[in-house]
Amino acid sequence: MAAADPRLILRDEELDAGLELMMLAEAALWAGVDAGLAAENLGLGRSHWRAAFLLKRRPGVGVQELAHLTSLSKQAASRILTDLEAKGMVEKVAGDLDGRRRAASLTPAGQAFEDRIAERLRAQLARSYRVGGLDGVAGVRAILSALAGGRMKSGGA
Repeated sequence: MAAADPRLILRDEELDAGLELMMLAEAALWAGVDAGLAAENLGLGRSHWRAAFLLKRRPGVGVQELAHLTSLSKQAASRILTDLEAKGMVEKVAGDLDGRRRAASLTPAGQAFEDRIAERLRAQLARSYRVGGLDGVAGVRAILSALAGGRMKSGGA
């Protein structure tokens, strides 16, 4: 990753415009998730899909790491995993080094659930990337990675 350019100085108005775009983009992505969840009719919410998505990308994540990645409390992260496990979408296995740590992974049903929702978002993101062009993709990824900070370093991505 390239070093930050110290010559780049943005006014508050430009930064506020960026924040506005990020909030509106986030709302558009969540609308896609919500539509997919409504179609699934499983009584699951955004946090359930978010957990499934992260488990697909980072198999073996436990409650504590899921809480860190999503900014949920440990109790909320545990409840989300328990809900997914009850629906047959997640299985938990005791850790090798610490039996208290229960690594979670998606079952085939969980993978199918995650993929049906993510398919909508991938199409939405692909259309947006095409608008930004090849150079824009790398720039967006660099900016979002910088914003994600330590969450990108957590686990494997």
